[in-house]
Amino acid sequence: MLRGMATVNYYADDLEAAKDWYAELLGVAPYFSVPGGYYEFRIGDYQAELGIINRKFAPTSPDRPGGQMVNWHVDDVAATLEKLLTMGAQVYEPITERGNGTGFVTASVVDPFGNVLAIMSNPHYLEILAGRPE
Repeated sequence: MLRGMATVNYYADDLEAAKDWYAELLGVAPYFSVPGGYYEFRIGDYQAELGIINRKFAPTSPDRPGGQMVNWHVDDVAATLEKLLTMGAQVYEPITERGNGTGFVTASVVDPFGNVLAIMSNPHYLEILAGRPE
């Protein structure tokens, strides 16, 4: 059974530039690295792992972004999307309300390294977060 997101991996031709870009976006430095191959960040309320991998280790190299999308919860979709765009990302999917006023809002970008980065305002995430012991 799936129990929760453990690690999300993105690929980049320029590993150092990707590391720097994500460090600026996230406001933290990677906590783990493999020289020339991998950087890993711990982020968010549950310290999820975000890995940046040298594209030469990718199982396939598609010509365009696509595949599975992991939606990262954010508190303000519009503000986060704007920050991503000012950092050089391109809109993949514009801000879209889901569920007719239920509070689910998504958007996604393609980062400067060809990965889809999806963001979301998710009321269920906030309910779970509010219910966890401190």
